Amino acid sequence: MSILSAYIVPHPPMIVPEVGRGGEKQIEKTKASYVQIAEEIARLEPETIMITSPHAVMYRDWFHISPGKSAKGSFAQFRAPGVRFEVRYDTELVREIERLAGEEEFPAGTDGERDPALDHGTMVPLYFIRQAYADKPLPMIVRIGLSGLPLEDHYRLGQLIRYAVEATGRRIVFIASGDLSHKLQKDGPYGFAPEGPVYDARLMDVCSRAAFGELFDFGEAFCERAAECGHRSFVVMAGALDGRKVEAEVYSHEDVTGVGYGICAFHPGPPDEERRFLDSRWAAEISRLAGRWETSDPWVRLAWQSVESYVTKRRVIGIPGDLPDALLRTRAGAFVSIHEHGQLRGCIGTIAPVRDSLAEEIIHNAVSACARDPRFDPIRPDELPFLEISVDVLGAPEEIQSKDDLDVKRYGVIVSKGMRRGLLLPDLDGVDTVEQQISIARHKAGIGEGETIRLERFEVVRHT
Repeated sequence: MSILSAYIVPHPPMIVPEVGRGGEKQIEKTKASYVQIAEEIARLEPETIMITSPHAVMYRDWFHISPGKSAKGSFAQFRAPGVRFEVRYDTELVREIERLAGEEEFPAGTDGERDPALDHGTMVPLYFIRQAYADKPLPMIVRIGLSGLPLEDHYRLGQLIRYAVEATGRRIVFIASGDLSHKLQKDGPYGFAPEGPVYDARLMDVCSRAAFGELFDFGEAFCERAAECGHRSFVVMAGALDGRKVEAEVYSHEDVTGVGYGICAFHPGPPDEERRFLDSRWAAEISRLAGRWETSDPWVRLAWQSVESYVTKRRVIGIPGDLPDALLRTRAGAFVSIHEHGQLRGCIGTIAPVRDSLAEEIIHNAVSACARDPRFDPIRPDELPFLEISVDVLGAPEEIQSKDDLDVKRYGVIVSKGMRRGLLLPDLDGVDTVEQQISIARHKAGIGEGETIRLERFEVVRHT
């Protein structure tokens, strides 16, 4: 096994004495743990340090790998310009990761560089590692950003990294940089959310047992409310250790500043087929969804048939002959929403009917949702087993005078200003207040927060 060890570490700039100027004493346990793992890394003498950082270049649908032969950075933005770094990138290992990603049409590579400077999520770990190396040069670095893609894709990236490491014969350590919850204390810099301490307790428990399969069970909405920053980084690391026994060691966990800082080490052992967590998750998901479309109501079944036909054959289906009158004789606006692994994968709809029947509305909106939503790439055939589809049939909109007439669970909202118009469906994950609902609809319409708006509400019948 070419991955010698792996670590989750936080990256508070204040832990660097030149930045903290005494403030680092608040998190002395975290600092002492950092010193310990840095010394361990130096003893292991890796050729390369792999670092995943939430503060490297990040895209919604792409994993950015820092290109070039070297990079520089400093803590100048944290009032410590004298703390500087210059690292060498492992270009051979980067090329191999890119090659493997290209073979699998996986969205990762060196394209899309915006800022070549090292980020603090990378430099904080390097600060302590450099101290442990004393006068010796640091190992080469590979720096990878995260993405807005599902956790499963982050795990898959970790697997590709492992394959590339083995192909090149590199001896590496893996640094998964990331803080835990930022909402642990009312008087902390980011305030308090009930999900904050729950996230930290769950994450540290998972890490103490190296139970990496449970990392998938942290829902997107839960993670967002907890305001964590490192979860995706930890999942990439877990993927790099896929199929291996792992010995876990918890060094420390602190939340004295209102932000969670956890440090854990993971030492890989021999192969263990029971730790193929992504394979197990996919098998369970396929089993859960198998046959679901056949037992769905006619609205969802029609949308599914439309998606399957277009994704596999590029063919828009005709109206089936066994549909109920409610689909054939009714005209209404409808939205088709597609989710994969709990994340939105496409959503297109019509506010008012534009076709002769609701059935045609659903057929054409399903095709648009799977192939023409500008936010996403078209759905591939291999994704079909993991899709979940819902259909919202819209009632007639009614104008309202105030946000007081809205209810995020019951009513969708239409926000308009002249020809600009934005719609948001009701009862969406992560949209908990009327203010959020209106703000998102404004953004979709390109209407500024200070502009006067016309408000309409509507009810939906949701078919799942």
